[in-house]
Amino acid sequence: QVQLVESGGGLVQAGGSLRLSCAASGRTFSSFAMAWFRQAPGKEREFVATITWGGGSMYYADSVKGRFTISRDNAKNTLYLQMNSLKPEDTALYYCAKARSNGRFPNIDPRKYDYWGQGTQVTVSS
Repeated sequence: QVQLVESGGGLVQAGGSLRLSCAASGRTFSSFAMAWFRQAPGKEREFVATITWGGGSMYYADSVKGRFTISRDNAKNTLYLQMNSLKPEDTALYYCAKARSNGRFPNIDPRKYDYWGQGTQVTVSS
């Protein structure tokens, strides 16, 4: 069993930065790829970024490439998302998720993730 708790969201002006954190409980955090997804009102859940279990490889959605950085600290059981140069279109509820398996990377399909946090709201004002 894995529990994921996101934090770090908030209200920021366009061009600003935020750092999201996802604290994981359970022994399996360091054994699986992790990802960030987001969902804006009235839209489907959207892939943002993913990172391999060891942190050696990352993959990003085109919409955030060059602005967001995903990282993890397995000793602290924590996943991060550094978000820079934020835009109003980045406004959404951001979720962290644990991959079901490590068979394929990157995996942008939310159905391939079995544990999710409750989400943290990011609002970017223009």
